[in-house]
Amino acid sequence: MSTRPHAPTDSERTPWPVVGSGLVALAVAMGIGRFAFTPLMPLMMRDGTLTAAAGAEWASANYVGYLVGALTASWFARDPRRGLLMSLAGVALTTVAMAAVDHDGPAGAGIGLRALAGVFSAWALVCASGWCLAELARRGVAQRGAWIYTGVGLGIALAGMLAWLGGLQPAARLWLDLGLVAGLGALLVWFLSRGQGTASAGIGEREATAVVRRPRNGQTALVLCYGIFGFGYIVPATFLPAMARELASDPKVFGLTWPLFGLAAALSVAAVARWLTQVPRRRLWAAAQGLMALGTGLPLVAHTLWAVAASAILVGGTFMVATMAGLQLAREARPDNPTPLLARMTAAFAAGQILGPVLVRILGPGRRAGWDALDCTGAVATVLLVLTAVWLWRAGRPSPESVVLA
Repeated sequence: MSTRPHAPTDSERTPWPVVGSGLVALAVAMGIGRFAFTPLMPLMMRDGTLTAAAGAEWASANYVGYLVGALTASWFARDPRRGLLMSLAGVALTTVAMAAVDHDGPAGAGIGLRALAGVFSAWALVCASGWCLAELARRGVAQRGAWIYTGVGLGIALAGMLAWLGGLQPAARLWLDLGLVAGLGALLVWFLSRGQGTASAGIGEREATAVVRRPRNGQTALVLCYGIFGFGYIVPATFLPAMARELASDPKVFGLTWPLFGLAAALSVAAVARWLTQVPRRRLWAAAQGLMALGTGLPLVAHTLWAVAASAILVGGTFMVATMAGLQLAREARPDNPTPLLARMTAAFAAGQILGPVLVRILGPGRRAGWDALDCTGAVATVLLVLTAVWLWRAGRPSPESVVLA
């Protein structure tokens, strides 16, 4: 009689290494690679290593890189785990290299590094979503996929807290610290994801996809709404610490806005993962987009610290819920191979966030009806967020074809 131990099936294996891999990966890729520049930009300006104009160029380069990464992320459709590990290594290296960039260095060094960080961040988001959600679905615990998106908020909060606590140190030292954290995070993801599976979609998933009709117009609408979401959130996500710095010069005060943003993001996703798993994803996305509109609109009517703090909480508390809901809908629409649709949505998001700063620059200096270019862009974003929230809410009415991921 054979004494060979029984090999656990997919449904019997614990899902937590997959969840942990996705959580840490998004904390590194998005919290550090994508968003660390936001709290460090005012500190670099203080140190004299960055001007406001150069900061805008570096931010735009990151948005362009994010778009390029989204457009090319489908390269990893056959092996998203490999793309995830490659992108995390890239985030760690570009973050460390940022410590050596200043006004005496090559003119394009900062732009190039921020662009590369954007590419790696987009790859990581698409690959982590595609791989982790597929692995969890195979194990029959797809609803736990929501937990991986808490990593973005935790990463933002970590970077923000490091910038806040180390606000009196040179920004270059903080870049080195964050690069070390990113490198350790990449190693942890490699360790947790070993042996967790990289197979393509199972037979059941392919058969389900073959018999379920996938409306292309529905996918196009998802992509459009996701692009407007990218445009809507980008003004506060880029300029909140700088806006707070204009109202309070003490880094211990203005530096708190970004940890608030990240903490709100992490807690909101955790709340959804714990208590709102049965809410239709379109309804959840609609509610998040509506609250985000309130967050983008508040600074337009009140140029005060409390309004900036409330905006940080409202936008931070909804942008990852919207991200999670949108990407879960993509997984639902294409269970056989969600990576191409995920990449299209991420590309639309990247295009939307590029359009925000471009519109600010096109409007230029001066005031219109008492509003400057930043206020006008925020007003446009608020209106578009409200309109898409209404559409998503109406489209999310329960029907036999509206299946919640469970």
